[in-house]
Amino acid sequence: MLKYLEGHICLVTGSSRGIGAQIARSVAAAGARTVINYFSSEQKAMQLLAELTEQGYQVMAVQADVSQSHEVEDMFTRIEAKWGSVDLLVNNAGISLKRLVTETREEEWQQVMDINLKSAFLCCRRALPAMVRNRYGRIINIASIWGLRGASCESVYAASKGGLIAFSRSLAAEMGPSGINVNVVAPGPVETDMLIQELDNDERAVLSEDIPLGRLASPDDVASACLFLLSPAASYINGQVLGLDGGWKV
Repeated sequence: MLKYLEGHICLVTGSSRGIGAQIARSVAAAGARTVINYFSSEQKAMQLLAELTEQGYQVMAVQADVSQSHEVEDMFTRIEAKWGSVDLLVNNAGISLKRLVTETREEEWQQVMDINLKSAFLCCRRALPAMVRNRYGRIINIASIWGLRGASCESVYAASKGGLIAFSRSLAAEMGPSGINVNVVAPGPVETDMLIQELDNDERAVLSEDIPLGRLASPDDVASACLFLLSPAASYINGQVLGLDGGWKV
């Protein structure tokens, strides 16, 4: 792989497993010094760190709850002390919630909003001053097609991702004059451990039949989209929402 991200520092939140881990693998392979962020999955984060270090990539792992401002501050301070300022930021940390609105507790609403939306705000707010000074930055926020279309029994999750899309589009307009690109990747169903726990083999097969490409997305599909948006080839792409759903229309 061409090292076209060499010289850059990339933070991928929620990157100990699944989509985030594959994004971390891809940006590290492209030459970026890569920060693996995790909250509770320390073992998986350390396994990924060992894997990428063994391959000769520059990688560090930082534990932080990115929904808490003081932990975000500590994480960025540690990155800056080791390498310098983050100029590539992928806000991937997120949780799902399948629940009727009438059965959703206020605490569940707040948790989803904090992790899926507030965390992106906190990380962007902390990363942006250095990006503005350097007149360069790339931010990708990982949303969902449900943030565009909505989904029954996932209204809280969809609201958090819809808010993330609106935040990203607004931030793109705000930061564009400073040379900072902000874009969104909005995947459809991705075959991760989380989805496998939610849907059995038959349910995933039925879902795949509804998708024109005949399969669910893989974490590598999402990582490839992110890699493109972080690359020099995407320097004029800003404020866009890249739907990654195989042509699925529901």
